[in-house]
Amino acid sequence: MGQLHYGNSDTRIEIPDRLLAHLKVVIATKLRRNESFMMSWTTAEGRSSIWLQPSIPLRFVFGTADMEVLNPVTVRDMANAATSSAGLVVALDQEIPDAPQRELRPVTAGVPRLKVPA
Repeated sequence: MGQLHYGNSDTRIEIPDRLLAHLKVVIATKLRRNESFMMSWTTAEGRSSIWLQPSIPLRFVFGTADMEVLNPVTVRDMANAATSSAGLVVALDQEIPDAPQRELRPVTAGVPRLKVPA
């Protein structure tokens, strides 16, 4: 289980490592572009929201040293949601599917034929 530390206070949000890895990419990309947005999630106690903007310090702490393999579809969907008026709504128990497998086709490098004058 990872944690997102928000601001200079002791505020931290417990988030599963796989979900946190995807959030880290989306949040870092949005903030690097100076795009602020709302992120909300639900817990047993209710619903919480935070405003994310470049001036607020964040720290991502992962429970494991292993790097997560990201699902680009999930990253794209989260980024689109963050741009919406509702902001990014996160289900802390959501299962993130593995990245879709792409069909790999052999690449053949053709050698260009030179025209030789006769």
